[in-house]
Amino acid sequence: MGDIIQLLPDHVANQIAAGEVVQRPASVVKELLENAIDAKANTIKLIVKDGGKALIQIVDDGTGMTATDARLSFERHATSKIRKAEDLFDLDTKGFRGEALASIAAIAHVDMQTKPAETELGTHLKIEGSKVTSQEVAAVPKGTSIAVKNLFFNIPARRNFLKSNQVELRHITDEFHRVALAHPSIAFHFYNNGSELFNLPKANYRQRIVHIFGAKTNQKLVPVSEDTQVVKVSGFINKPEFSKKSRGEQFFFVNNRFIKSPYLHHAVVAAFEGLIRPDTYPGYFLYLEVDPGSIDINIHPTKTEVKFDDEHTLYAILRSTIKHGLGQFNVIPALDFEQDRNLDTPYAYKDKAASLPGVTVDAGFNPFQEVAQGKGTSTSNRYKSSFGSQSTSKSWDSLYVGLESDLESSEGFSSMKFESDLGTGSIFDGKHEAEESHATTFQLKRKYIVTTIKSGMVVIDQSRAHQRVLYEKFLKNITIKEAVSQQLLFPLVLSFSKSDMRMLKDIKDSLATTGFVFGKLEEEQIEITGVPLLVAESEVGMVLDQLISDCQMEVSADSFSQTDLLAKTLAKTLSVKTGEALDPSSQLALVNDLFACKETQVSPFNKPVYITITENDIDKRFI
Repeated sequence: MGDIIQLLPDHVANQIAAGEVVQRPASVVKELLENAIDAKANTIKLIVKDGGKALIQIVDDGTGMTATDARLSFERHATSKIRKAEDLFDLDTKGFRGEALASIAAIAHVDMQTKPAETELGTHLKIEGSKVTSQEVAAVPKGTSIAVKNLFFNIPARRNFLKSNQVELRHITDEFHRVALAHPSIAFHFYNNGSELFNLPKANYRQRIVHIFGAKTNQKLVPVSEDTQVVKVSGFINKPEFSKKSRGEQFFFVNNRFIKSPYLHHAVVAAFEGLIRPDTYPGYFLYLEVDPGSIDINIHPTKTEVKFDDEHTLYAILRSTIKHGLGQFNVIPALDFEQDRNLDTPYAYKDKAASLPGVTVDAGFNPFQEVAQGKGTSTSNRYKSSFGSQSTSKSWDSLYVGLESDLESSEGFSSMKFESDLGTGSIFDGKHEAEESHATTFQLKRKYIVTTIKSGMVVIDQSRAHQRVLYEKFLKNITIKEAVSQQLLFPLVLSFSKSDMRMLKDIKDSLATTGFVFGKLEEEQIEITGVPLLVAESEVGMVLDQLISDCQMEVSADSFSQTDLLAKTLAKTLSVKTGEALDPSSQLALVNDLFACKETQVSPFNKPVYITITENDIDKRFI
């Protein structure tokens, strides 16, 4: 048997490494932005076309590279950050593994122009699929410009897995936010398809947050700060009333590097316990400074996951710091020792209910009793049933002196017809009334609706059933464009970030077909003058937040897909949730609406809506 193990060619090894480093265009943006920061740049420009598929270009005014360094930077494991293994545990830079440029050059066309400050001429380098096609001397400005074109041109399978341009742009924007928030001392410019998306000047942390997420963000922020021997915590948290349904505006930075840590996120949520609803998430921008030797940032290729030496201590410090910040700025209730104690409710009365004043009513009073008795029994019986006893107050007798002769000469009360409120007619015929009386539904654990059928019974998931009903209703309204809108007495003004406003403008026409009526659209504010009938005014902000989040991550170029997504999001947001109590009439209405839909078995998200338990299934349980 011959030898079967062989070394991989360099271009194949680079493509395999690229699969770990470059997952999508946003990965390229992250690596190149970090290289520009390590080059001590003061201004960085990011230029993107077609969601990064056609072009990703980073221009910085950093230190630049010589011709030798420019050529060597595209070799695997070539780096200026580390010299020995011990340096891995004392890192204060971003890129350090030396695989980013080599991986990017293996799957794209790369054009680099670079020049150090001390030289007059720079270097212009072109690489296609790890092969250097040209290298020449050129007159270029100080710093480095790297243009990555036609990403995954030589790996069609990977390119086919990329999402739409809008989704990829969203991922690029997220990476841009993470880098820009960590380095407010650097000016950033972001261009997409020739239009400027962000122009961020040098600022402090609070100003950088406001520049990215809008001017209204300033009033949401609560500063937090704590300095211990283990960690130094600083940054901002959002006030509890601004918590959202979606996981947005949540950022952890460790030594100016963005990380993801579910464990530390749980510490933040624990600090907000009791202040926000269970199904909402707080926003935060937290900067942690720890000893570089106490963390390991090389456990994941994307370097967004780190390992701490003492996570339990960090958890406790972070939670107490946030609680202290919330209390210091009067966000949570606090004891006030200067309050006038005379205004407090005594403990002896804290469980006592207010006593209602009593009103005495004479149920037997009947001013028409004598007339009724004198003129007939039918009228007397009618009033006897309405007013009760026949005894009257003698003080009212004087009011009827002289009226008997007039009443006897006229038709009197016996000929008058009085409206009775004892019996009311039914608006349904007897058949429908009988059917409704036999219809039986009950709610199980405030989650399921159980109803009977001929063969047994049906258990319906109330949330999924309502999602299906609303989905078909919204889809019909959007398609035929005949949605009903309720006008607001006072226009509702909501604030969003610039990127969110761009998404709202893109789906504005589709939203109008569901019943939304828009007024003024400004750069960071939107005015709403009408909402669909099913949307309460207090839920408009929550609905639009969820809609923006879903559209940015899933929307495609197909108009039908956008319409379908819009109907799904509205149905998911406005549907009855698990845990809500429904009265019998609402339960019956939901069951009838569900089985009037075109599709009843699955929800809009392809999950089963109900299960059927036949009489035979029940009988088998008793065998």
